[in-house]
Amino acid sequence: MQNFENRSRPEQLGHYITRNKATVRDAAAYFGISKSTVHKDVTVELAKQNYGLFLEVNGILQFNKKERHLRGGEATRKKYEEAKKRGRR
Repeated sequence: MQNFENRSRPEQLGHYITRNKATVRDAAAYFGISKSTVHKDVTVELAKQNYGLFLEVNGILQFNKKERHLRGGEATRKKYEEAKKRGRR
């Protein structure tokens, strides 16, 4: 984890998400906190503390939301391809 001692947790999360184009799940795993905490921090608390950063993060979260069905479909396809390969051996 990077050192952001002079920033609040919502700002730390916001900067992490914008720098890495991360999902809420990625940020939660990186910081060792729950997805609900990340989501609340970047959607509610960040808007109060740093509105400009909130707008950047919100854009990334909206993009991730639009793309999630594609990522899920890809993960399912890979899962069944791997199962098919294991079944042939």
